[in-house]
Amino acid sequence: MKLEMMEPIVKKFYEGLEQGKFYARKCKECGAVEFPPHLACNACGYHETEWCEVSGHGRLVDFTLPGPQNDKPYLKENGKYAYGAVEIDEGAQYTYVIYGITKKKAPAIRAALMAGEKVGVHAKVIDRPGYKMLTFELD
Repeated sequence: MKLEMMEPIVKKFYEGLEQGKFYARKCKECGAVEFPPHLACNACGYHETEWCEVSGHGRLVDFTLPGPQNDKPYLKENGKYAYGAVEIDEGAQYTYVIYGITKKKAPAIRAALMAGEKVGVHAKVIDRPGYKMLTFELD
């Protein structure tokens, strides 16, 4: 979908990616951060949120390597990847494409996660036709 055709909540998020900024929504009631942004708070259900900028840094929570049926050639163009849950420094958690995880590195990364070690990640914005896509990459 082209940027100019997006809903306002989504459009600001993607405009931020174009500028190298990461926008989220913060709940005015409980302070929870929604990233990617939502109009209402998923933590407490309050209906008022406001825009805030987040760091684009966080930690890997878990991951899975893609199988042949869900491997995407356009993602491979940017390197080896997995699908995984990321918790950003501001507290929100979501599932993203994570670059830097290979079949060879996966056992050591899994062991680090199981041992409770922090596996750091940072935002990596990739180009797609008509828009930018937010992914993450191992630190």
